Amino acid sequence: MDSKIQPHFDAIALNGKVLAVDGSSRAPSLAHIGAIYEYDRSYGYRATTVPSTPATLWYVNKHYGKLPWEQILEPAIHIAEDGYAITPLQHQLQKRELKNFDRVEHGSGKKYFLKDGEPYPIGERFCQPDLARMLKILTKKGIEEFYQGTIAKQIDADMRENGGLLRYDDLALIPWPIIRNPLHRKFRGLTVYSMPPPGAGRSLLFTLMAINMIKSRHLNRDEFNRALLLVEIFRNALLERSDRPFDPNYYPQVAEKDMIKRSFVHKCIHKITRETEIHMPIHETEDEVSGDTTHLSVIDSSGTAVSLTQSIERAYGSKAAADGLGFLYNNYLKDYEYKIFSHPFYLRPNAVPWATVAPTLIFCNKKIWMAVGSPGSERIFSSIAQFLIHVVDEHQSIGEAMRAPRLHCSLGGRISLEAERFPEELITFFEQKGYRIDKREAFSFYLGAIHAVMKKHDDTGFQGVAEIRRDGTAGGY
Repeated sequence: MDSKIQPHFDAIALNGKVLAVDGSSRAPSLAHIGAIYEYDRSYGYRATTVPSTPATLWYVNKHYGKLPWEQILEPAIHIAEDGYAITPLQHQLQKRELKNFDRVEHGSGKKYFLKDGEPYPIGERFCQPDLARMLKILTKKGIEEFYQGTIAKQIDADMRENGGLLRYDDLALIPWPIIRNPLHRKFRGLTVYSMPPPGAGRSLLFTLMAINMIKSRHLNRDEFNRALLLVEIFRNALLERSDRPFDPNYYPQVAEKDMIKRSFVHKCIHKITRETEIHMPIHETEDEVSGDTTHLSVIDSSGTAVSLTQSIERAYGSKAAADGLGFLYNNYLKDYEYKIFSHPFYLRPNAVPWATVAPTLIFCNKKIWMAVGSPGSERIFSSIAQFLIHVVDEHQSIGEAMRAPRLHCSLGGRISLEAERFPEELITFFEQKGYRIDKREAFSFYLGAIHAVMKKHDDTGFQGVAEIRRDGTAGGY
């Protein structure tokens, strides 16, 4: 259990109504362009925004849950106290991030998440007694203790001692989640709900609408040209979202939501299917984007469904940990806009960051059918889209669809793919079209991680799948 007390997004279906819970973090009051050097955005105490997961989980449970808060936290306390065995993936991530842990003065992250400054051996038990103590305080004194009580004062003191920007006053405002209207569109007769801004549900819905509109003569072409259509849809989805950023508080008032407007998507598809040459963007883009997020999907027997995505940005966040509290600080200051002052996600006090999450709920005949989502930064929407194509169009089981080869195209025309699982001729074909190729290993961590629950069509129960590309498990209770 890597303790993540950070930005958090949910899609919830309750009694036939779907809600989008925006648990975005907020920038500290001291955060402004002049105070943040580029290095500060990724590592250390200055990279941190206001933790929002405690407030979001407490709010959601209070308004939509059935269990007492103490019972909700009990399993987490048990795991933190008794520990769990380090998995091969966690060992690998600790090894990958070792040099970044060393960048943080005083080594607070190393103290909690490495063993004597080195990655934990696979299978060794990892315990978090400080985290367990903090969670016990929250069960007894409530969430306000984190934001307005002794825990908030500890965080403030820790930040001041280590040059961080987060203060007691930032925490005391409490980043309560905002309940937003989810976006929804049709895909093959199903109704797909996903996250509005600041999330990236638009990218997923654009992709599914585009696939819906492609005429069969294009889909029935050879395998290479079908793959070309798909990567161009992915690239155009990223381009349209990048060109049309919206303040999430004003987006509901936007009359013409062009990116998911049928006529607009049709025009984009017309352009993609007619052009013989691929026109790459003239501007350079940052293609290597980390995607070390967490997702879970749940459906219960009453039809209540939750698709939940949360993140501390990079694996092990800022590599700095809260002294005496046992959790990692995020490095979400990396996800703000730093150049365009008028941009809705420009860094300013109390601003929310860009988010690429797309927690998704799918309905069939007005009843919940699937909860699905993925980590993976900008690859989230393309991972979910490919999974749904395999399940809905190719009639694969959710296990087969999760294991299917996966690819992604960045805004800058960089195709990342599980190279040994695709024909070498396809890679050459992409290169001849002008794409840059990023060869990844089979079942690559980089290309997302589907976690889904699907209701069986005969109403006899549910099926669940957890991604083999990362840690995860599927189960029923």
